[in-house]
Amino acid sequence: MQKKERFRLFLDYFITHFPEPETELNYRNPYELLVAVILSAQCTDKRINQVTPKLFERFPEPESLAAASVEEVFSYIRSVSYPNNKAKHLVGMAKVLTTEFDSEVPAKVDDLQKMPGVGRKTAHVITSLIFNQPTMAVDTHVFRVSHRLGLVPKTATTPLAVELALVKYIPTQYVPKAHHWLILHGRYVCIARVPKCSECALTHFCKYYSEL
Repeated sequence: MQKKERFRLFLDYFITHFPEPETELNYRNPYELLVAVILSAQCTDKRINQVTPKLFERFPEPESLAAASVEEVFSYIRSVSYPNNKAKHLVGMAKVLTTEFDSEVPAKVDDLQKMPGVGRKTAHVITSLIFNQPTMAVDTHVFRVSHRLGLVPKTATTPLAVELALVKYIPTQYVPKAHHWLILHGRYVCIARVPKCSECALTHFCKYYSEL
C-alpha cells in the first residue's frame, strides 16, 4: 500500500468518526494548560486532573506561581512523576512568563521554549490547542501508533523524525486534530504491550496487524 493511500484511510476514518477530538487535560485558560502539559510529561492525564484543581486554587495566575517557593509547589504535585524537577520547572516557567511575556502565554514555539520545562513537544501542544497552529506534538502514543500503522518509516527513530514524516502527508488543517487522534487511539486501543487489534477499526491498513 502506498504511503498516500495509508494516510488517506487514516484521515477518512477519524474525520468521519471523531471529527472534533479534544485533550483530556482539564484547563480553563492558556496558563492552566501550560501548567498541566508541563506536569503531564511521563504521567497520565487522569493523575494530572486530580492534582491541578487544588494547585490552580492556590496559584490561579502566573504571578502567584512565580512568587511561590519550589517546596510549596512540590507539596501540591508530589503524586505526579518527577515532582521535584516539575516543581522547579513550574516556578521557573511562571517567572519567565511574567517577566518576559507580561503573563500572556506566547503563540510562538521558540518563545515557549524559553521557559523551563517547555520542550518542543509541550510547545507544540500549546500552539496546537490554544492557537490552532499546524504543529504536531510527538509523545510516546503518537510515536508508537504512527509506526504501527505504517504512517512513518522505521528509520524515523526520533520524535522530530516522526513529526516531520507525519506533517509531510497530513493536510495543514488536520495536523492539530491528528495529534489527538493518534494519542487517543494509542491510549485506548493501540496500547503499548497488548494492542486491542480485535477492537480496532484500522486493521485493514495497519502495517503492524498485517505482519502478525
